[in-house]
Amino acid sequence: MSSSYIPITVEQLALSVLFIVINIALSLGLKLGLAQSLVVASLRMVVQLLLIGYVLNWLFALSQPLPVIALAMIMTTIAGISGVNRTSRRFAGIYWRSLLSVFISSFLITNLTTLGIIQVQPWYDPQYFIPLLGMVLGNTLTGISLGLDRFMESLVNQRQKIETLLALGATRWEATHEEVKTAIRTGMIPMINSMMVMGIVSLPGMMTGQILAGANPLDAVRYQIIIIFAIASATALGTLGVVLLAWQALLNSSHQLCLDRLTK
Repeated sequence: MSSSYIPITVEQLALSVLFIVINIALSLGLKLGLAQSLVVASLRMVVQLLLIGYVLNWLFALSQPLPVIALAMIMTTIAGISGVNRTSRRFAGIYWRSLLSVFISSFLITNLTTLGIIQVQPWYDPQYFIPLLGMVLGNTLTGISLGLDRFMESLVNQRQKIETLLALGATRWEATHEEVKTAIRTGMIPMINSMMVMGIVSLPGMMTGQILAGANPLDAVRYQIIIIFAIASATALGTLGVVLLAWQALLNSSHQLCLDRLTK
């Protein structure tokens, strides 16, 4: 099997814009109202990917730990903020709770993957650390936003039941543990659904990219399995962390439901 790959020219990249033009034409023709969003999203994606491409080229050539850590912190901060921005409600301290959950889960799992399983040397090798962290962050912030949003909505929708249980002497955990479990389950379901059909219905992006770059398909599959397990673990830990931190913020130590702290 050839280990070479076909490089993409600027002209070929420009031709791929036709795919998005099809979407825009459909939106305009059917009056879906998505044309502007498609244009903005496409431009943002291209700019962001080109920017990270240049940054990674610089990091690969530099191969120093501090710039790698700085980029990782920026990525993690953006992920933590994005996780909250996707929810419909807010409360004081929601951002630092999201940031803490994203930071602990993503850095813990990424380092365990690079050091303990793949055994990258040095540990900060940007060729491995940054792409792995990026994949973990992308899925973790989705789990966090879904779990956090579901938990806050559940507290609002089940307010009467929860306050009744608290009035009858239940602890804050006894009154809300079902809402906590449902929120964590909500954050984990997309990852589980993705794993169910992976390899039969869909070929994951990382594996496809490695194969297109000339890697042996079995080697690409091994990498993908490791990454998917790491992503699933980080998603579960991140969702668990942010839901519990939100639970602690919205139910005080006197076992009272504090929905007055929520804003729409």
